[in-house]
Amino acid sequence: MELEPELLLQEARENVEAAQSYRRELGQRLQGLREARRQIRESASQTRDVLKQHFNDLKGTLGKLLDERLVTLLQEVDTIEQETIKPLDDCQKLIEHGVNTAEDLVQEGEIAILGGVGKENEKLWSFAKKASHIQLDSLPEVPLLVDVPCLSAQLDDSILNIVKDHIFKHGTVASRPPVQIEELIEKPGGIIVRWCKVDDDFTAQDYRLQFRKCTSNHFEDVYVGSETEFIVLHIDPNVDYQFRVCARGDGRQEWSPWSVPQTGHSTLVPHEWTAGFEGYSLSSRRNIALRNDSESSGVLYSSAPTYFCGQTLTFRVETVGQPDRRDSIGVCAEKQNGYDSLQRDQAVCISTNGAVFVNGKEMTNQLPAVTSGSTVTFDIEAVTLGSTNNNEGGNFKLRVTISSNNREVVFDWSLDQSCGSLYFGCSFFYPGWKVLVF
Repeated sequence: MELEPELLLQEARENVEAAQSYRRELGQRLQGLREARRQIRESASQTRDVLKQHFNDLKGTLGKLLDERLVTLLQEVDTIEQETIKPLDDCQKLIEHGVNTAEDLVQEGEIAILGGVGKENEKLWSFAKKASHIQLDSLPEVPLLVDVPCLSAQLDDSILNIVKDHIFKHGTVASRPPVQIEELIEKPGGIIVRWCKVDDDFTAQDYRLQFRKCTSNHFEDVYVGSETEFIVLHIDPNVDYQFRVCARGDGRQEWSPWSVPQTGHSTLVPHEWTAGFEGYSLSSRRNIALRNDSESSGVLYSSAPTYFCGQTLTFRVETVGQPDRRDSIGVCAEKQNGYDSLQRDQAVCISTNGAVFVNGKEMTNQLPAVTSGSTVTFDIEAVTLGSTNNNEGGNFKLRVTISSNNREVVFDWSLDQSCGSLYFGCSFFYPGWKVLVF
């Protein structure tokens, strides 16, 4: 049965679209193959360079160490030679002096003997007197050969086997690192980096995370520890960064090879506290607020409504001061000056004692008290729009989840009007509280 011309044309169009899609998919796979081949070749080239440089350095260092050891041993030989030759030199001088004295005495004696024994032979009497003062039977003691040093070099050939064994075991070539970066999640002013083991036989004790701007040639350490997730802060928006991670095996000192670098960036505007607010001192990036000794009170708000529904807003308490039940950390629909706390209408917050407030009303559920190192997170999602029949009378409802110290509370928050973004804020009545927001 022949198809209608229009159906035939439609089928042809669909086949062309399918072929184009198939071609695109194949093109992407070819690109993936090219990248894989490039990674293998580049990593192999880099590994060769590293091996050559390392072993050249090792040869230079070993040669230097051997030269230094040779100099030390030769100096030791010189010292022993000098110290043991000196007594022999002294003894030789004494013997040579005795030989000269004996020769002079022999010559003088022979002359005296030729003069006979007459009374006028004064030379004979002088010789006899002189000979009596010389101890001709006193001989200096010369050490036996067994009593003087006989230097030799003691060289243990087994060191060659030991060194050879270590050299043959030195260094390995890994086809892939035991850990890889699993996920990069953008945050306002930061990026969450998550990694995982890809070698089941490798037991990791610690991990080491580094990052750099893609325009930089130098990686910087940003985290060392046992966790498999870390948020890298001070990230400039819309700037590409590279991240890599390695691991240290259980009971070992050396680090594993680095993971394949992953590139990520954040498009989200960094959260900042409002500058110039009396009572709080800010960091250079304005993401850390410290309650100072000023007697001024009030809520420190964000510089702009930079928190959007669907994101996670995180507060990390760096240091603590004296708590007060009026303290607050939270979010609000708009700034309202004249309040000492976010425990008011159109705001949700947690107090430092763990109490949760919604539109100024304290909830029955409570979280643990905030302490140094505590992390408080807000996750907010829109659940309904339009009029509602709840008791709070709002026309815009949000689902709020506040988490702190491994506990969370979930509730609905009704606002008087829709808002695309929210402010965040904090208030503390006593100095010493320091809060980081991201």
